[in-house]
Amino acid sequence: MNRYPTPHLAARADKALARNMTLLAHHELHGYGGLGEGIAMQQCADGRRILWLAHEAAPKNFTGVDVTDPRAPRVIVQTELPHMKVRSNSLEVSGDLMAVAYQTQAPGMQPAGFDLFDISKPESPKLISHFDCSGPYSRGVHALWFVDGQYVHLASGAPDFQPRNPLDDQFYRIIDVRNPSRPVEAGRWWLPGTRVGDEAPAPPRLPKQFDTGFRVHNTNVYPERPDRAYIGYIDGGAIVLDISDMGSPRVVSSWNHSPPFNGFTHTVLPLFERNLWIVSDECVQDDGADWPKLVWVVDARHEANPVPIGTFPAPPFEAFARRGGRFGAHNLHENLPAPCSFRSDRIIVGTFFNAGVRVYDTSNPWQVQEVAYYVPAAPSLSPVGAIQLNDVYVDDRRIVYTVDRFCGGLYILEMHVG
Repeated sequence: MNRYPTPHLAARADKALARNMTLLAHHELHGYGGLGEGIAMQQCADGRRILWLAHEAAPKNFTGVDVTDPRAPRVIVQTELPHMKVRSNSLEVSGDLMAVAYQTQAPGMQPAGFDLFDISKPESPKLISHFDCSGPYSRGVHALWFVDGQYVHLASGAPDFQPRNPLDDQFYRIIDVRNPSRPVEAGRWWLPGTRVGDEAPAPPRLPKQFDTGFRVHNTNVYPERPDRAYIGYIDGGAIVLDISDMGSPRVVSSWNHSPPFNGFTHTVLPLFERNLWIVSDECVQDDGADWPKLVWVVDARHEANPVPIGTFPAPPFEAFARRGGRFGAHNLHENLPAPCSFRSDRIIVGTFFNAGVRVYDTSNPWQVQEVAYYVPAAPSLSPVGAIQLNDVYVDDRRIVYTVDRFCGGLYILEMHVG
């Protein structure tokens, strides 16, 4: 393992790279090590900690791993999807309830929506209800946010929503689950001009090679501002909605770097005490073809006029662009308001596909510093010949959980940062 690699050494995908992070454990999840963008931790009544993982693709739905001892993770349950053309890319946990998203490969298929499970007995998740989002133009739910036990916030299609462009099929929906057995829609919002019948003109699109759609990805709502939804709207940029009246969300802020950049705003993470947003892109093309995909620092002191003030230092292009698979920003640990979650307005942890998981100190937002990273060696069966770290969760013990997109499974790390 090389702790301070030259670009030449970093380009070797068969070698692990580390700085200020230690691998505690690695679990291949019984050979189903392709994980999506859903990692959540449950604090059980008996004191156990269960890490719930959504799979990137069929046949598996979700896996529960006992990580009470992070050095000895143990799979306690692994579930199946109903068929091979659906994925459960996203999940969240609130107390003993878990919401799991379902997105199909093509519009008009089922199941497309989300399930609610009772996980009070983690070894035996019990289905409570299914919220159906299927329809002739809908693939269902790509990502969801569920932290308060009351509302699920979705990037979703709907049976009554016809996009002007098929790439714009998922918009923002709020679902009331206060009665978990009967979820009902409480509100919705989409970018004007993206639906058939809108009076507004269609938004101008990015060049075809970078056009990934005017649709929603992450939909974060925090207890510090329950009247705000912080939305990554992919090619529509970062959008903040006033949801004090859930039935009529309205835009209060927006910022978009594209054009001239290459689109795909993924996550908007507000640092409330500092009036900053940390905004991540998502890389979606191999071999650096859509570079740069960055993490941005945005000054949000004036909500109606957010201003970018910098980006996180990116891993070196020459070392990683041709290492195999995707290279660039993706998920962040999102400071979830949950009992086991690490929360910081200074330390930010994110995944960068073949550049691993990386830790940043934002004490000086004008000059963010990288303080740690871990890049696993390529899993032996990786179809791209390199690691593709997809998502990350950090618990209150500063233990980092990160997952490979294809086959590498779960990596559990300790970060040694102040």
